[in-house]
Amino acid sequence: MAGKPEIGSKMLSALRGNAGWVVFALAFAIAISGAFDLAGRYGRRHALSQLAAEARTDIDLKAALLRAVLERPRALPLLLAQDQEVRAALSGSASDAVANLNRKLEDVVGQTRASVLYVIGHNGVAIAASNWRDPLSFVGSNYSFRAYFNKAMKEGAAEEFALGSVSKRAGLYISRRVDGDTQTPGVVVVKMEFDQLEADWRDPSRPTYVTDANGVVLIANVASWHFMTEAPLASDARDLMRKSLQFGNAPLAPLPIASIRQGLDDEDIVSAVLPGGSSTRYLRISTMVPSTPWHLVTLVPSDRVVAAAVRQERLLALTILMPFFGLVAVLYFRRQTVAARIRAQEQARLELERRVDERTADLRQARDHLQTEIAEHRSTEAKLQVVQQELVQVNRLAILGQVAAGVAHEINQPLATIRTYADNAQVFLDRAQGDAARDNMIEISGLTRRIATITDELKAFARKGRMPAEPVDLKAALDGATMLLRSRFAGRLDALRIADIAPSLMVSANQVRLEQVLINLFQNALEAMSMQEDARVDVGVEVDDRHVTIVIADNGPGIAPEILRSLFNPFNTSKEKGLGLGLVISKDILADYGGDLAITSGPSGTTARVTLTRIMSS
Repeated sequence: MAGKPEIGSKMLSALRGNAGWVVFALAFAIAISGAFDLAGRYGRRHALSQLAAEARTDIDLKAALLRAVLERPRALPLLLAQDQEVRAALSGSASDAVANLNRKLEDVVGQTRASVLYVIGHNGVAIAASNWRDPLSFVGSNYSFRAYFNKAMKEGAAEEFALGSVSKRAGLYISRRVDGDTQTPGVVVVKMEFDQLEADWRDPSRPTYVTDANGVVLIANVASWHFMTEAPLASDARDLMRKSLQFGNAPLAPLPIASIRQGLDDEDIVSAVLPGGSSTRYLRISTMVPSTPWHLVTLVPSDRVVAAAVRQERLLALTILMPFFGLVAVLYFRRQTVAARIRAQEQARLELERRVDERTADLRQARDHLQTEIAEHRSTEAKLQVVQQELVQVNRLAILGQVAAGVAHEINQPLATIRTYADNAQVFLDRAQGDAARDNMIEISGLTRRIATITDELKAFARKGRMPAEPVDLKAALDGATMLLRSRFAGRLDALRIADIAPSLMVSANQVRLEQVLINLFQNALEAMSMQEDARVDVGVEVDDRHVTIVIADNGPGIAPEILRSLFNPFNTSKEKGLGLGLVISKDILADYGGDLAITSGPSGTTARVTLTRIMSS
């Protein structure tokens, strides 16, 4: 009978131990579930944020291209409205005036991207057109019902996107009134079509379209979406479009797009059905097209990117939690074992005289068990070290991602300048100014080499390398940075005032990387004062025997204290579309060449001091 209480005590102890493990397992399951939920939310938000940033860069480039396409034909009606041959044809002062005008319009349209040029008399009938030879020529057609004709006759100029009544092809009609001596004799019209632009946007995975102020789709890379609407039209607006035949007999039906979740900054999650496909989720990004009332919209597939990000974040959470709970389990198990050993020792003490041999055996067993625990503990520590090394590698990959985002941030300026030089070169070629066009091509070649050099920096970072220091002419670097900013800040670059600098002043750096630093600082100063009429950025140089300090001071509103405190932290920015990498990259570049960057700011402006090592001329 004496053995029964001992058996009952062991059973009670076992039950208590099992209950502890059940509680531990339940806590582990709850923690894993919560971590998976938080990791999934974070991964989804992070993926959508990155996807939105990439899509916004793409849509901004498309909007800029669309604006560039629109700007060229807008000048034609203005020029032709002053042309004597147009006035002569409208007034009927010469018998061959209309024939001469037809040939002239035919020659002019061949040198532009316009589709058709034509002249309409005061009664709304076209008297001359660039397509006068075609079977579907506009000559003789009555356009008095068109809004672009009536508005131009009343107000002097008009623009209307409509379906051609003769050609049955959609396009933008840009009109200008031709004012005569005693009356308003007619209107000059240029029609612009966008077939090539839609072909350039052709990507079946990313629907892209342009809508007017009423939400009607004008341009789209999905052919069946033309003249559909983002929302049902009001009856009076629909009737007016029907009456003017602006979109022919198009049904003006709503697009097959449904909003799922509203976002911020003109972006949300939508469900869209493409022709011949099933419903797919997209991230919807929109922006205004400059100089027009149009909106440019692009839909970016989001399901795969979000799912991959959620899986990655959950795997990372699991990788972090498993070693932690493993260590907790080991400590709990060890505690339970120690408690059992103490109880065994107490029982052995009470039965010392009777069970000396058994007590010795128990102690030996406890010793062996303790050695096993120590071995397991060392194994767990080794696993923790492996996990720590993996986390270090993940951190390095994250830094690589920041540098890659910085490269995209840095090449925007050279790309804008290349676009300006290319447009100017076309104008020079049209004017047969070969030397000026050749100069622009040389500048474009130099800028492409700069972009290649910037992208090479990303490869150098991956190899843990950097571009070697060399003597750099400071004046040439300042001139290069100013040149790259000229296209973006046209009309505002007068605020940038650079002091006279000797051409022989040399510093230790790399010219392209130094220009990156100067561009970042000039751009920050100019953007901070974009709404300031008395904007001024003074650039001076302080020189001593060992160092050269470039001082860039503006009279802007200054930097908020909370931003200034963490100014050199990645992704810290007060700009709505900024990446927060410019100053971080600039400081790292200067550090590579033994230099430094310091920023001070107050209510009267911000001052940046770039310190570099001076190279004395021999």
